[in-house]
Parts: sequence; structure tokens; C-alpha cells
Amino acid sequence: MSGQQDESAEQAIGGFTLAGSPQATAAAGAAAPTADEEWELPGGFARVYYADSRRGLVQPVLLADGFNHGRSDLDALYLGLEESFPLIGSLKERGHDVVLLGYDDRGASILDNARTATAAILRAIASRSGDAPLTVGGFSMGGIVTRYALAKMEQERIDHQTALYFSYDSPHRGAVIPIGLQAFAHFIPVANNFAKQMNSSAARQMLWRHYDSERGTVGVDPEREKFLEALRTVGGWPLRPRRIAVANGRGDGQGPQVPPGQTALASTGDRVYPGTTLLTQAEGHEAVVAELKRLFPKAEKTITTSGFPALDGAPGGTLGSYRILASTLEKFGATVDLRHPDVCFVPTVSAVAIRDLDRPEDLYADVDSLSPEDGEVDEFLCSSETTGHTAITEELCTWLLDRLPQR
Repeated sequence: MSGQQDESAEQAIGGFTLAGSPQATAAAGAAAPTADEEWELPGGFARVYYADSRRGLVQPVLLADGFNHGRSDLDALYLGLEESFPLIGSLKERGHDVVLLGYDDRGASILDNARTATAAILRAIASRSGDAPLTVGGFSMGGIVTRYALAKMEQERIDHQTALYFSYDSPHRGAVIPIGLQAFAHFIPVANNFAKQMNSSAARQMLWRHYDSERGTVGVDPEREKFLEALRTVGGWPLRPRRIAVANGRGDGQGPQVPPGQTALASTGDRVYPGTTLLTQAEGHEAVVAELKRLFPKAEKTITTSGFPALDGAPGGTLGSYRILASTLEKFGATVDLRHPDVCFVPTVSAVAIRDLDRPEDLYADVDSLSPEDGEVDEFLCSSETTGHTAITEELCTWLLDRLPQR
């Protein structure tokens, strides 16, 4: 590989993004079944699948998409919701109509996408035959979008006619993307999709801590502070519906086997970010989380954090953050040493809204021993095994299906 090819490879690395909603692993381009209705909404769109085409829309269940870069792909979402466990098929078998909600920009402000959710709720009410109550919720960010939308509707005295709100591995207390990985996105010397995703409004609102690419600092992003204040202004949660939550992480305080302060991923060859090493999050002052090195233009940077708990091995739904980067590095000619491909993304305590992430004793709490009264939802379920973020499992989905309102 020539020097020019090496330079092109380093510039091209940032083409990947991290997905925060169920996505099918089937071949790209696969299509979902034709919807019974398609709605154009302010800032987004929806597809409606009837339980019974002869009856039309009767018992709507609104499922909101999660976080990613760009426009929602409802084909991928539909297929992802059917791949491991037939969630959409099971809803329809039980007589529920499915409304899949997508956004024009999954990285836009949660407040903006909440307006799309509000429009979808009102459209469902207007289109519904009869008076069966709605179920409204979403996956990952979708659970936050719908939480805010319902709460704001109540504040504005708009009748959302929703009996059940649910969230599926949603980051109520924040999500975690390793700071070293966030910093790497901006170490790529050209504009790239990964950096855009990390600096999107939605990412800055949801991430527990964010890497400021302009200042090179780490902290609570001002966008998150503004969003949390907006959430407090509308009461934090909708009060009328029953609130339930599921977590892809375990509830017994056990997370993925990821020890702190160890190499997660390293580029070990002599080209394409040679010598770059990303480490798992450790506690302590100025803990090194990344040694970043590139050839074009030549540069080196050390990234540290202070006062963080050991986040990567915390109980929670995991994301193949390092796996995705390793695969991309290899694609462009790097030699990699990948030791910890999957790390915690949405801690269990965040997904069930029962503890904050700042202290190890809270982050690693034995949630199963806690009462929902200690948290902010009426009932929750944690996965019996650590599973991927928004993985659609029989255990979590059956529990959720059994709690849907019946006529």
C-alpha cells in the first residue's frame, strides 16, 4: 500500500456509525412487507400494520425508532423486530395494530423528534375505530422521545389517550460511548459520519459524558443540561399511563467481562493509525483511555478522564463499539488487536430509571433486589443474561406483550 493509499485509508475510517435501534442482520436492501397505511408527519413518517385488514386501525401500539445517523430506515427496523423474536407478528396475533414511527433525522434534537411522535399519536387517535387506548413507547432513544412527547402533551392538556408507556433499553439516566472512541471520531483528519453522529444533538442530549471536540474536554454537554431541564419542565414523565421498562442488561449487578484499564482495541501494524490504542474505562484521576496516533498529517494525542466509574464492564445492554471500529480499520488495511469488542452502552440502572451512573455502587447495583418504588417506572424487567442493546428477545418481549392493555 502506497503512502497516498495509507492517507486515503486514514481519512476513510469514519464512514461507520453506531446503531441504537433493532436492525436486521439480513442482507442490505431487504424490504419489509407493504404497510396498510403510510403517514407523512412533521419531521418524520410512520407505517401502519393492521392486526386485521377488515377492521382497520383499532388497538394502536406505537413503536418509535432509536438513535443513528440520518433518516430512519423502517425496513431495517421492521425486519429487526421480527428477526430473533416475532414482536410485530406477536402484537398482531394478539389483536394490536402496529405503528412504526421514523424520523427524518435520527440525530436531531429529541425535542424535535418528540413533535413527530406527538403528531403520530394524534393521527392514531384520529384514525382509530372505537375507543381502545393506545400503547406508546420505543427502542433506545425512541423511549426517551415518546416519554417527553407524552409528558408535554399532558402539560399542554392534550388528551393522548394512552394507557401504557414502555421503553426498551432506553437511556433514562444516560448512555455511554467510550470517551476514547468519541475522541477518535474527531482525530480522523476529515469530516466524517461518525464524528457527525457523536456531535449530533441527540447524542449530546443522551450521552452521560460527552467529548467536546473543540475544547478537547470531557463533561456533561450543555445540550444534555438543556434537555434535562426541558424534561423537568414537563414533569419528567407522563403521569396518566402505566409506565414500564425493560433492560437488555442483567439485574443482578453482573455485566460483561470487561476489566478496567485494559487494551480494548489497538492498531498494531505500521499503517492506518499505527500505535493507536483504546483502553477500557478505569476509575481514578487522569486515567488514560486512548493513545491516538496517525500518519497523515502526523499527530499524537493522549485522552484521559477523571472521576469516572468503570463503565465498560457495567451491567447493561452492550454495543459492539470496538468491534465496529476494528472491522473498519481492518477493511482499510490495518492490523488490529481486538480484546473487548462489546461494552456496556445503556447501563441497566439507566434503562429502568432507578439509579444514576456516577458512583460504582449505583452503576453496579443489584437492581433485581430493588423495588420499582425506588425508581421512576411502575414495573420493570431486566434480562437474565447480558444481551445486545435493543436485542429483541423472547424473555423481554413476552413480558412486554403480557402487559399490553386489552379491550
